[in-house]
Amino acid sequence: MSVKDNSLVEKFKTALTSTAKVISDDLQLNENNKKKTDNSINIEIDNLTKPSDFIKLRAETDSVALKKKFSNKDIYKNNLPTNPSSRSLYKIAEKIRYECLGGKMLKGIEKNFNENYKEIINRTRKEKLRNKEDVAVTEAFELYMLKNFHHIELNTLTRRMLNFWEKDFEKSIDKHKKFLQDNLDNQQQYSSRFSKILEEMDIFQNEDNNEEKEENQDQGQDNPSNDDKDNNQNDNKDENSQQETRASLDADYSIDEFNLDEQVLDTNAEEQNSQQIVQKNIDNINLDYKIFTTKFDEIIKAENLENSDEASKLRKTLDQQLVSFQDIITKLANKLQRQLLAKQNRAWEFDLEEGLLDSSKLPRIIMDPYHSLSFKKEKDLDFKDTIVTLLIDNSGSMRGRPITIAAICADILSRTLERCSVKVEILGFTTKNWKGGQSREFWNKNSKPNTPGRLNDLKHIIYKGADTHWRQAKNNLGLMLKEGLLKENIDGEAILWAYNRIQKRKEERKILMVISDGAPVDDSTLSVNSGDFLEKHLKKMVKFIENKTEIEILAIGIGHDVSRYYDKAIKISDVNELGDVMISQLSSLFETKNFH
Repeated sequence: MSVKDNSLVEKFKTALTSTAKVISDDLQLNENNKKKTDNSINIEIDNLTKPSDFIKLRAETDSVALKKKFSNKDIYKNNLPTNPSSRSLYKIAEKIRYECLGGKMLKGIEKNFNENYKEIINRTRKEKLRNKEDVAVTEAFELYMLKNFHHIELNTLTRRMLNFWEKDFEKSIDKHKKFLQDNLDNQQQYSSRFSKILEEMDIFQNEDNNEEKEENQDQGQDNPSNDDKDNNQNDNKDENSQQETRASLDADYSIDEFNLDEQVLDTNAEEQNSQQIVQKNIDNINLDYKIFTTKFDEIIKAENLENSDEASKLRKTLDQQLVSFQDIITKLANKLQRQLLAKQNRAWEFDLEEGLLDSSKLPRIIMDPYHSLSFKKEKDLDFKDTIVTLLIDNSGSMRGRPITIAAICADILSRTLERCSVKVEILGFTTKNWKGGQSREFWNKNSKPNTPGRLNDLKHIIYKGADTHWRQAKNNLGLMLKEGLLKENIDGEAILWAYNRIQKRKEERKILMVISDGAPVDDSTLSVNSGDFLEKHLKKMVKFIENKTEIEILAIGIGHDVSRYYDKAIKISDVNELGDVMISQLSSLFETKNFH
C-alpha cells in the first residue's frame, strides 16, 4: 500500500472515530485496536479492497456507537431470558432496536445499515435448503427482525430461509409487534417484553440439549451474527472457499480502484450530518425555555454602536486607565507569552542522513565532504491550533470599575495571544432596553399571555472577530465604556450564541472564557415567569458544553461565586485581581492538555 493510501486510511479512520464520538455522545471515545475498554472503539482497517468493505466498516462503526448511546448494560442483563437457548435471539433483538433508533436519528446511518444488510443478504449461500434443520434459528430470526423492524427487502434465498421459521415467530411476536416498534426508545419496556415473548416461544419449550454450552456462549452482549457458528460450520465451508478465492482476486486491485478519497469525503459528510444530533441536544435544552419573540433581537458589530470620533475618545479613556496598570500588564503579558512561546519553540532531530544542512557540522563537512549524518529535521510538535472566545457580561451591575478592568484584560489578552498565533474573539451581551423594550410592548398588545418566556430585546455585540487583527479592533474595546450600553444580562442565550460561533471554527482547540458578576437578571422576564427561569437555562447550557462538546468553558465571577453554574470557575473579590486571574488561568490551560 502506498504512502498516499496510508494517509487516506488514517483520514478515513479519524473520520469514522469522530463520527462515532458524536453519535455515541461520548467525546472521550477513542479508536483502539489493541485493547477493548469502555472508552474505546475497535476500527479494523486491514482489508479495504472492495466497496462492500467500506460499507461494512461504516455500518459496524455506527452500530457500536449506537450501542454505547442507546443500550444500557444493566437493563440488558436484568432482562436476559432464563432459557439459554433464547438468549442469542434476545441479543439480536437488542441490536436491531438500537440500530433502528439510529436510523430514525440520522438518514446517513439508516443508509449505511440498509446497504450493509443488503450486502450480507446477497452474499448468503446455502448448499442444502430442504427443511427447517438446514437453517439455524438465529439466522432465521435475524432475517425476521431485518424484514419487520429494519424493513430490509429479502432476496429469493433468504425469503426461503425465513419461510421455515416465520410462522413460529409470527405466532409469538405478531400481537406484540406494534408495542415493540412503539417502544424502541424505551429499552426497559422493549427488553422485558421481548424476554417474555422468547421465554414462552414454543420452539424453546422442550429444548434441554447443550444448555450448559449455550449458556457459556451467551453470557456477553456480543454480535448476534456470530452465534451458532457450530450449527453452520459445514454449511460455511464452501462459502469460505469462495471468499478465499474472491480475496485472492481482490488482492490484485489497488485500493484506489475503489475510491478511498470518495469514501473519506463521504464519511466526512456523515460527520457533518451528525452535528444534527448536537443541534437536537440544544433543542431539548430549549424545550423548557420559551422566548416570546426574537424579532427585536440584535447582533451588532461594535463599530456600529458609535461614530468613529466617539469610539476614539472612549479608546483614549481606556488607554488612560491602562497607564496605571502598565507595570502589572507588562509582567502578566510577558508571563503568558513566555508560557505559550515555550510550547512553540522549534525542536530539531540531528545527525540525520538527509534534511536541512546542520551548520554546526560545517567543520566536519569541510574536512570530509562525504561524511554522513550532517543534516537535521524539525520535529512535529503537539501544539494545537487554538481559539479563545472571551464572552463579557455587559450588564448594568458591571458599570464602572468592573467593565473597565474587563475591557483592559480583553485588550491585554488579545495582543498577547495574537503574538503567539492564538486567535481571539471578544464578545459582549446585554439587552437593548430596560423593562423589556419592544418585546414587552408586543406582549402587551397580544393580550399578555401567561408565562411568555424571555421578554426583552437581546443585544449581542462583536467587539473583535477571531480573524480581525487587534490593531483593527482596538477602538472597539473602548466602546464597552459607552454610557447607556450596559443593561440586563440573559446569560444562557449569550453562551449559546458564543458556542454556535466558536464551534464552527476550524481550530482544533477551543476555549470559551466567560466574565460575569453573578446570576442572569432581566426584570421584565422574571416578573412574568418563574424566579429561576433564566438560571435553569444557563445551567443547562453550561452543562451541555461541559459534558457533550469538546469546547473548554471556564468562568470568572467578579464579586460573586459562579461555581454553581460552571464546573471550572474562579471568584475574584477585587476587580484589580481580574488581570492576574485571567492570565494565570489561561496560562494553566496551556501548561496541560486540559484545564483542571
